[in-house]
Amino acid sequence: MTTKSSAQNTSIPPLVIRSAIVASLGGLLFGFDTAVISGAEEKLTELYALSSLGEGMIVAIATIGTICGAIVAGNLADRFGRKPILFWIGVLFGVGALATALAPLPALVTGADGTVSASSSFPITFFMVFRFLGGVGVGLSSVVAPIYTAEIAPARVRGRLVGLVQFNIVFGILLAYASNAVIREIAHEETAWRWMLGVMAVPAVFFLVFLATVPETPRWLLAHGQEERAVKISERLTATQAESHEQIDEIKAQIAEDAAGGKVAFFTRRYRKVILMAFCIAMFNQLSGINAILYYAPKVMKLAGGAAVLGDAFPYIGSVIVGLMNLIATMAALTVIDKIGRRQLMIVGSIGYLVSLGFLAGMMFAYEGGWFEEGSAAPVWLILLGLLGFIASHAFGQGSVIWVFISEIFPNRVRARGQSLGSLTHWVFAFITTYAFPVLTDKLGGGYAFGIFFLAMVGQLFWVLKVMPETKGIPLEEMEEKLGLTND
Repeated sequence: MTTKSSAQNTSIPPLVIRSAIVASLGGLLFGFDTAVISGAEEKLTELYALSSLGEGMIVAIATIGTICGAIVAGNLADRFGRKPILFWIGVLFGVGALATALAPLPALVTGADGTVSASSSFPITFFMVFRFLGGVGVGLSSVVAPIYTAEIAPARVRGRLVGLVQFNIVFGILLAYASNAVIREIAHEETAWRWMLGVMAVPAVFFLVFLATVPETPRWLLAHGQEERAVKISERLTATQAESHEQIDEIKAQIAEDAAGGKVAFFTRRYRKVILMAFCIAMFNQLSGINAILYYAPKVMKLAGGAAVLGDAFPYIGSVIVGLMNLIATMAALTVIDKIGRRQLMIVGSIGYLVSLGFLAGMMFAYEGGWFEEGSAAPVWLILLGLLGFIASHAFGQGSVIWVFISEIFPNRVRARGQSLGSLTHWVFAFITTYAFPVLTDKLGGGYAFGIFFLAMVGQLFWVLKVMPETKGIPLEEMEEKLGLTND
């Protein structure tokens, strides 16, 4: 809060930190689920006799679940509370992990023309259903975890605390890559994919245990008539009792204003500006190709001959290196997001996108065009260098900003619906890029795929420079006025 009493005490109460960390563990599950399939998809393609379209679908089915989760997350969080939905997120991740790990396999049949197919559709259907449910957990997490953290965090550190969600997303990605690489070395080849998928049940259990130690948000409690609980929790979430009183009074005033206005329509001219902002930042996030590359990181390495030149383990080790760069760049961004702001990070990240994607497209065209000597390791290392530049640009820009920005720009009365819209947009475009990537690389080659992502990032840079506002340090209750929504 930007008040005298809160400004005089800059300490962050322990409960705020603990609550933000626990909520951000939903992001760790989110990231783990996003990347873990990268280690299993090649074996799954073989075991289920999938075409390139089938390969795309077995990976992308989770994003369909994510879309569904994002659609309902805002309403569920408003109706039942932020904390109960976080609980069900943990359940969905745990069940999805165990069920996909235990999925049955079909018998394979070789046709007269030599093509191999599955004898039954039940095994792949079973796998996809539970992969879908895990995706629902991702969709819910991408909406509810940032909302929860934004509502318990003081404005002066909101960017860093909401950014913990993104930190744990990339930490989860790194853990998934690392566990895939380790499991591939120690588990039997035929069952390694089961361990890769099933291990996510472990952090899901820890998340559920730690969730019991954090409270519901005062904003949700006050909105549902539970003032006594809201006041007690607010006193624990603020540095001074005066700050707590100010927080409660501001929330009450906002709720009263919302009630006087009646039920608020979301898709109206008044919210057009922030709706378009949320849509654009989420769309551009995925048109960078980030999820396609995260899902298919080993495949990208193999496209440049990584396995043939440096051994079968290299694509998985390279993925770990990419995940580590993701984590380092995210940590760097979170240290400055509340100092230099969201917009500056987006500018730096957008320029980095253009440099790295242009380089990757050029390298893939050169490799596919036979410009390198056969057996040369040079294209492999150059592609890895390009991927590291790409992931650093994403993590320092879009990756660290998107969920913070969307959680901030919507007024309190439509924040959950706004977060759902942003998440829904994000995952619709994630499905498109994830499903299309193996088909594009199979039919056109990696150069064209990265070229398409490059062109999309030209559009993002233009949008950031011309449209995107700065939101750092603005209390949520004042955001509507700062963005000029009250005058629309």
